[in-house]
Amino acid sequence: MANSAKTKQRRAARVRRDLKKVANGRARLSVHRSLQNIYVQVIDDEQGRTLATASTLEKGVVKKGKGGDVAAASAVGKLIAERATKAGIKEVVFDRGSYLFHGRVKALAEAAREGGLSF
Repeated sequence: MANSAKTKQRRAARVRRDLKKVANGRARLSVHRSLQNIYVQVIDDEQGRTLATASTLEKGVVKKGKGGDVAAASAVGKLIAERATKAGIKEVVFDRGSYLFHGRVKALAEAAREGGLSF
């Protein structure tokens, strides 16, 4: 494994470990992004179940070929907030993984907060 891949893996594990300490039974809003898409899940770690999910790959979320921009991330944030509240989830902990809280990750988080999730 390359040095940067090891660093990324360690950073993600550190963030997840710290989140589990402060979660207090709340679900985890986990974000994964690639160059072209962004994916988000609401996960209940106690039961090991995914409660809600959304991504830019779903039809009607974004225009074709525009999954890697801030507007698409914002649309996914609103969608996950809607689905999580429908599943009865209001409070979550935000798991950004190894990604910096900037750009698409930040846009997704702000849209999820506007949609009714609190973290």
